[in-house]
Amino acid sequence: MPKFDVTDAHRIVGPVPFDDLPEDPRPDMDRLGIRRAHVTHSLSLYSDVRAGNEALAALGDPRLVPVPVLLPESFEPVPSWDVPMVRLCPERHRFELTGPTALRWLRALGVVVALDLDETTPGGLLALAKALPEQRVLLLNPGYRRLRVISELMSEIPNLWLEIGTINTQRGVEWLAGHHGAERLVFGTGAPVLDDCGPRFLLDHLDLPPDDIALIARGGSLL
Repeated sequence: MPKFDVTDAHRIVGPVPFDDLPEDPRPDMDRLGIRRAHVTHSLSLYSDVRAGNEALAALGDPRLVPVPVLLPESFEPVPSWDVPMVRLCPERHRFELTGPTALRWLRALGVVVALDLDETTPGGLLALAKALPEQRVLLLNPGYRRLRVISELMSEIPNLWLEIGTINTQRGVEWLAGHHGAERLVFGTGAPVLDDCGPRFLLDHLDLPPDDIALIARGGSLL
């Protein structure tokens, strides 16, 4: 079986309030052969956005690429972050995805936005693409029951990429690759809140050309 250079585009560091889960992802990354991970701090998701982002910036390990949570605030300056990607949680943090402040901040930052499908709606994603057509979006945790909706969105939004960690249905990833190209599919796990063994097993057993699997493993054409 070929060995791939694997990057996890969706991982969490820090304590998770509702379960006794590993705070440090690196031992599990080593076990599963994941070289690098794009990580968001749990504090930013479940408690204090600012404290979580500060803790994330202090990690200091090149294997862990910071993905701070962006919380648009009307009277605050746009953060001057040197990061490749930010995460948005409009439902959890109670702001409008296409509100004027969010759009202004995203336009100024010009980086990839990672967004959980349950944090928005198909209409919200289409509105974001209309307002900021150059904005690159990585859709997280899509699940396999909404493949038709996801495929419609990918057809309508050229700058939409999909994280495949929850596409755990027979040949679902292959179906998406056939319609939209492997370059728009990204390996991710959502660990430790979600399982990482399943997505890693899926990656090794995709019925796709090795070059396509290697492309997905390192982040498609996005990362």
